[in-house]
Amino acid sequence: MAAISISINTDSELVAEAQSVFADLGLDMFTAFNLYLKQVVYKQAIPFEIAKPKTENKKIPRSELLGLWKDKVWMADDFDAPLEEMREYME
Repeated sequence: MAAISISINTDSELVAEAQSVFADLGLDMFTAFNLYLKQVVYKQAIPFEIAKPKTENKKIPRSELLGLWKDKVWMADDFDAPLEEMREYME
């Protein structure tokens, strides 16, 4: 099989960080890239999930938020009844 040369332009900090990870794994950049290409061919797809990063502070829709209280909040038949029960604790 004939070898070819591939030139890639990317961020130098990203390369340095990746090389550090590869070194910890006992790999160099070229071996890691070839492993990636072999997995693409083997799986006939990109070998990992590509997804938008999840946000930390996801806003919960009000309808879902109110659902959290289901069966935890109730309304007494007699509105004053719970107040009467509390009086004995307050005396």
